[in-house]
Amino acid sequence: MSSILIKSGSIVNEGKIFRADILISDGRIAGISNPNASIEDVPQNATIIDASDCHVLPGVIDDQVHFREPGLTHKEDVYSGSKAAVAGGVTSYMEMPNTIPNVFTHELLEEKYSRAAACSLANYSFYLGASNENLDEILSVDPNKVCGIKIFMGSSTGNMLVDNQESLKNIFSQSKMLIATHCEDEETIQTNLKQYQNKYGTNIPFDCHPLIRSEEACYRSSSLAVELAAKHGARLHVLHISTEKELALFNNSTPLKDKKITAEACIHHLWFDDSAYQTKGSHIKWNPAIKTTRDRDCILQAVKDNTIDVIATDHAPHTLEEKSNPYLHAPSGGPLIQHSLVAMLELCHEGKITLEKLCDKMCHAPADCFHIKERGYIKEGYWADLVIVNTQEPWTVNQSNLHYKCGWSPFEGQQFHGKVKYTFVNGNLVYQNDKENNEPGFFNEAIKGQRLAFNP
Repeated sequence: MSSILIKSGSIVNEGKIFRADILISDGRIAGISNPNASIEDVPQNATIIDASDCHVLPGVIDDQVHFREPGLTHKEDVYSGSKAAVAGGVTSYMEMPNTIPNVFTHELLEEKYSRAAACSLANYSFYLGASNENLDEILSVDPNKVCGIKIFMGSSTGNMLVDNQESLKNIFSQSKMLIATHCEDEETIQTNLKQYQNKYGTNIPFDCHPLIRSEEACYRSSSLAVELAAKHGARLHVLHISTEKELALFNNSTPLKDKKITAEACIHHLWFDDSAYQTKGSHIKWNPAIKTTRDRDCILQAVKDNTIDVIATDHAPHTLEEKSNPYLHAPSGGPLIQHSLVAMLELCHEGKITLEKLCDKMCHAPADCFHIKERGYIKEGYWADLVIVNTQEPWTVNQSNLHYKCGWSPFEGQQFHGKVKYTFVNGNLVYQNDKENNEPGFFNEAIKGQRLAFNP
């Protein structure tokens, strides 16, 4: 593996921005210069990358994606999802178990790891899914090798809904793994849905989605998860917070390293509000639903004040044909992983969040929250997962520069001021886009990511 010297970039790391050189050697960060001295012993044959007009961040770690493999690969697969990831500066991801079949066993889990080892351009981990019946599988997970257990506490998809109170108690009281939860109360949702079906029949408007999958449905389920975790001392991570009301369940008075209950915000809940249903319809139909402007703004404030710990995507593609159905048949979810970093850079450009805070929530905090080994920071000895961005290079999202297998994005037509120029995974340059137009960039598809390791 050849050495790479990133020259004169503005490094964003641990709450600071400073200009420095970074030497990559043998897949790791071998040196970081300081203002008074250059890096010693730079190999003569090192590849030089001029980053003088750019910022250098740790690679983004996305703790919630759906790459649809196995069983749903007409929407996305591990290869295409990881390709979109590195194009967006995401160097590591954690993927969900609601595939076909649902990943309830170690055998099925290891099949996914084998597939990723063969084709993923980014680093990877996979959640084991919880059901009402697989406690033995959950309790035998190796916390050094698996990111966590996923519980759908509000879902009617297949057998993924865990609604048996005894099963929930056993998981929360006995599992030593991080428990990641999708929290929406199914009974509340079904009651609301019947009301809107009575009112509209089969022609329910999409702007009813946040009223059907309501604030109360979210809070009722999230509060139950927090109650169970607090009672049993479990390690809980509540995914995709979508309401102001839920924020009261979490605190910002405890450092992340000491928190046992943490929360995540997703890009779509930080970007869109319910007014967008009028123009985007099913393209912004997610579960939990995008809600009010106040919910959006309060979630962003909670990110900034550390009430919410992590920013992720819930990247969950469906085909355009599927999304073009009426409300009752249009599936929830959409593609986001290629545009998560640039969307947050746009909020930086608008003065709504700092670049240092973005780095904390998308890079440092996921590594800390999940105890990921030697990633998430720009430190000597850490794996060289890095992204170089130009924060002042406008470009527009269109179909010609998308890398999603589904072929569409809710951001089509959006101009972003920040652009991903280079992405490094384990010291390898896997994506490069140093062109001045909207061309999609170059991938080194010979490079494969690694299985994430954890320090539980």
